[in-house]
Amino acid sequence: MSRLIACLALIAVAGCSVDQQDQLARSAARSAITPVITERFPGVPLEPTLDCVINNASAVQIRALALDSVGGPTASTAEIVTNIVSQPETIQCLATSGLPALFR
Repeated sequence: MSRLIACLALIAVAGCSVDQQDQLARSAARSAITPVITERFPGVPLEPTLDCVINNASAVQIRALALDSVGGPTASTAEIVTNIVSQPETIQCLATSGLPALFR
């Protein structure tokens, strides 16, 4: 069943513009990332953290995470998110956008 849903999603995405495809992939990736962030980083502000992770992920990482949204997060999802979070650009983003939200 999940393969059928994935195939239908791919067919739907094929008719979209590149920008629309990117936004759909990012939205799907967010749904796969959310449980990983809430489990591994409890207490951090979710939305700013998701933004930092998504904005610092490569296109390949976004696609992999979007695919993980179909069947739910896996060990691979957690590994990809951990790799993105450990990048200097993501750490900088979290320091300027994510953590200050804790003090509001």
